[in-house]
Amino acid sequence: MTDIEVLSRALRDFAQIDEAAFALSSTYWQPKVYRKGEFYNEQRNICRNLGFVLDGVFRIYYTDDPSGDDKNIFFFSENQVITSFKSFVTQTPCKYYTQAMTDARVLLIGIEQLRYLYEVSHPWERFGRMIAEYAFNLVMDKNEGFLFKTPEERYLELVAQHPRILQTIPLYHISSYLGIQGPSLSRIRKRLSQR
Repeated sequence: MTDIEVLSRALRDFAQIDEAAFALSSTYWQPKVYRKGEFYNEQRNICRNLGFVLDGVFRIYYTDDPSGDDKNIFFFSENQVITSFKSFVTQTPCKYYTQAMTDARVLLIGIEQLRYLYEVSHPWERFGRMIAEYAFNLVMDKNEGFLFKTPEERYLELVAQHPRILQTIPLYHISSYLGIQGPSLSRIRKRLSQR
């Protein structure tokens, strides 16, 4: 299956983008390769593209001023949409960094092309609404996870959402995302392996 066919299938599953609607966008999607450590978008820059991750892992993070530590907020991996959502939607500078944690391949579409599709196609307009809902739910799930879930439950959700993440990125990034120290993550993993 070609990359564009993978994207077409994913958009059909996500937002019921049929073949005719997808055909309106097919020339807009541009492939891009990111090397490990490269930025998809940097703090203070405006995010101008929405991406579809074909393979690889990205993180959204900020650097804590007092400690200088990176704080991971979200991960994006294979078959997921990636963008700095607020910056992309509002076309204002981003407060975070979005970085490739592994070598990665992405299909990108620009904000102007997407806005055009919203205007001319009801299925694409629905896609825009569903992306907004997806971003809202992503943020709410993360916030509610810290309020109502244990670190172990958050860990299990992360692994379910990103099945290969443990094989691809260092564990200290996962600890940062979960808001726990490395030894706590080790205990969680040991406990789960004994079940």
